Amino acid sequence: MPKNNRVAVGIDLGGTSIKAGLVSETNGLIKEVSVETRAEEGPERVLDRIADLISSFRADNAAIVGVGIGAPGAINWDRTTVSGPPNFPGWSSIHMGNSLTERVGQPLLTLVENDANVAALGSAHYGVGHRFDSFIMVTLGTGVGGAIIYDNKIFRGSTGAAGEIGHMTIDYEGPFARSGVAGAIEAYLGQRFLSRHARYRLMNKKDSIMHQMADEDLQGITPKMLFDAAEFGDEGAKDVLAWAGHKLGCVLGSAVNLLDIRKIVVGGGLSAAGDYILNSTRTTLNHYVTPILQSGIEVVQETRGNDVGMLGAGHLVFQHLDEQGYPTD
Repeated sequence: MPKNNRVAVGIDLGGTSIKAGLVSETNGLIKEVSVETRAEEGPERVLDRIADLISSFRADNAAIVGVGIGAPGAINWDRTTVSGPPNFPGWSSIHMGNSLTERVGQPLLTLVENDANVAALGSAHYGVGHRFDSFIMVTLGTGVGGAIIYDNKIFRGSTGAAGEIGHMTIDYEGPFARSGVAGAIEAYLGQRFLSRHARYRLMNKKDSIMHQMADEDLQGITPKMLFDAAEFGDEGAKDVLAWAGHKLGCVLGSAVNLLDIRKIVVGGGLSAAGDYILNSTRTTLNHYVTPILQSGIEVVQETRGNDVGMLGAGHLVFQHLDEQGYPTD
């Protein structure tokens, strides 16, 4: 098959849903399907669902060259094994290629990578990151993920775990994140943490429409509600989102100082708040970056949403084949 016509299956393995797409190297996402993960049923059932999705794509397109998977948890250097993904009960260490080949019934090139890394790779080749050769990616969702793209490839560090921006601290005496790191940015911007902060901050602002959108005690507040309220002009909601953007700018300033990479792409569910967060991030960044590195700083929102996870997972296969000398005709 000519190189530019290659297709792969890209899978975004999440705690709530498994999103799978047929990815064309040239045209991007051709087809996509989503099913419930039902992780509580155990790893064998999750693997069955992934295999079923792969088989359905293979039935439509026999020329698939491989499968890429973006997953939470620890990924080994060879990109074959996922260990201890959070919110996946009973999942210890699983070789994805072997497990899926057994289910699909024939050998299958399978690569797995950290979910934030594949989102960044998808942005680099099919999303807003396409404009940059190198950038820092931050994903704002249930937690805070991070990735580094250098020269259009994932920078993996020495063991494959580079880019964990969510675990970088902005206050060594600050609140503890789930990782156990005091003041880690995830302890401010992870969905549960941000919702709790918003609740306390808006509790006594009786003029905020959040009191109508959430329950009486604001227990049900969500980041999506904050965005909706901001769109209605609610100043309290705008203040909370600007506060979140300020915290993000603090940690990104340190990342820019460390890496000398001045382009930043922000994705994930919370990024849908757009400039309500990012304007504050942009202002704050310049206060925390040394003057010699301030030129050319750019913070942009990834607008392709969850698609970049599937696209990046698929592109992982194409890059691997190129590195292995895959024939072009």
